[in-house]
Amino acid sequence: MARYNDIDPKNWRDYEDILTTSLWSFKRENSGIHNASYHGNFIPQVPRQLFSRYTKKGDWILDPFMGSGTSLIEAQRMGRNSIGIELQHDVAKEVHERLKQEYNPNCSTNVIVGNSKSINMEAVMSKYGIKKYQFAIMHPPYWDIIKFSDDKNDLSNAKTLDDFLNAFGEVIDNTTAHLEKNRYCAVVIGDKYANSQIVPLGFHCMNLFLERGFMMKAILVKNFDRTRGKLNQQAIWRYRALASDFYVFDHEYIFIFKKVK
Repeated sequence: MARYNDIDPKNWRDYEDILTTSLWSFKRENSGIHNASYHGNFIPQVPRQLFSRYTKKGDWILDPFMGSGTSLIEAQRMGRNSIGIELQHDVAKEVHERLKQEYNPNCSTNVIVGNSKSINMEAVMSKYGIKKYQFAIMHPPYWDIIKFSDDKNDLSNAKTLDDFLNAFGEVIDNTTAHLEKNRYCAVVIGDKYANSQIVPLGFHCMNLFLERGFMMKAILVKNFDRTRGKLNQQAIWRYRALASDFYVFDHEYIFIFKKVK
């Protein structure tokens, strides 16, 4: 079996820092150039764990929803090549400048401004002299919970659930066509409430991959990081839950898929 990571199974006891169970609980770590102030970003431990399990040094990683650059920072620190695609020019520029502060000459870290639904991936691959990349990490907007921009191509501006899923499906089709066969893709996503009922956004997104022939490898459940803002609102949301018939979200999903076609 071809190795897709740098783990030596003979020395498995040396990897106590790498998680192997499906329930993940973290406190946010914001070392170095990570930007915790960017609303909606994920914590650095998520890409670090995923890259440790599913990539090797020298592999190429694609993040089509780059945001504040968390995945690119971790990839750069770990000696993985990476490409981040970001819709907003100002966000991309800020990430590009921060990445320079932790420059790693042993890997290639690249920020691209573009729309992941339609960007010419052939041209992107050609620009960096590669035909395929080895891992995709996707952290799309949780539909309209947070509005990231006024751009009509921003998934957070989708008017309906179907619009959101269709747009995300376009991103999947456009980007995973260049994912190497038998390599992996991770999707970090949560659910939402609307009209007094839960919208199982995570499972809708999961189905998009299954419908496209990806193999489901794992469903991980991760705790929501307790930011200062969330802690300040914890009491009011507990009151609302007790006074009504719902539960407060305290988790999100990390789905792992394998490209087998």
